[in-house]
Amino acid sequence: MKIHALVVVTLVGTTLVGATLVAQDRGPLDLANAPVPAGALRVAYGNDPLQFGELRLPSTPAPHPVAVVVHGGCWLAKIGNMDERAVALDNMRPLAAALTEQGIATWNVEYRRLGNDGGGWPGTFRDVASATDFLRTMAAEHQLDLTRVVAIGHSAGGHLAMWLAARPKLASTSELYTENPLRLKGVVDLDGPPDLKATIPLQQPICGSPVVTDLVGGSPEDRAARYHDASPIELLPLGVQQVMFAGRMFGAQAAPYETAARRAGDLVQTSVSDASHFVFIDPGSDVWPQVAAAVQRLLAVIN
Repeated sequence: MKIHALVVVTLVGTTLVGATLVAQDRGPLDLANAPVPAGALRVAYGNDPLQFGELRLPSTPAPHPVAVVVHGGCWLAKIGNMDERAVALDNMRPLAAALTEQGIATWNVEYRRLGNDGGGWPGTFRDVASATDFLRTMAAEHQLDLTRVVAIGHSAGGHLAMWLAARPKLASTSELYTENPLRLKGVVDLDGPPDLKATIPLQQPICGSPVVTDLVGGSPEDRAARYHDASPIELLPLGVQQVMFAGRMFGAQAAPYETAARRAGDLVQTSVSDASHFVFIDPGSDVWPQVAAAVQRLLAVIN
């Protein structure tokens, strides 16, 4: 079926994710400890120790389509007594490896977060932007196809992946502005919040601290311009295809975002279910084939 760019298709608990999901119990640390194939290249995109990524290249013929992979973790460097690897790029390695096995180069990026020197505003945003633009530096050596790049992010990383798609809309006066940002072909949000204002009531129950107001540096009343520049829903239309998988954590944001995106003229495919938060990044879950298929469709990868 051909879908016009101004049409929004909503698949709620049907085609992409069934109403009944087989439970899986692998949490973020389980995924961080899961074995993955060797071969990832660690590459620095900046001078800070946290400004690096892991590049995986497929065995399929080049040039390679690319998925920028953005981990979540409440935009925090550490949550309580949880192992730091659970909220770092470590928990996205299985996802990255699985996509690479399907013919997609993956750039699993680390970035400074709240609790890191230089994290928060504007460093967290600038880091993921710099990491994405760094694909231009790596493209020739690793035969990357920069006309086929998507971002895929989970939880807080889902917000940042959506923001990467939105950032070409930023005014040159914005603190987050980058000249000539690398444009994405699409974005996949895995149970991440596209609306920072709507996430404020959830920040304490989910993250245990005022992470949104800390990330942006104040309330929407005090920092209106920052919320505008940091929240994907404020920057609609994004002008690229968007796929949203929403589960228990941020499912309530899917419908309002879809409505706003449709009114703005964007193409969005949404799936809302009662899935647990980490099922979307687990290549062993029942949902994973649908996530992988969404990435493949955006990149026009044919297996």
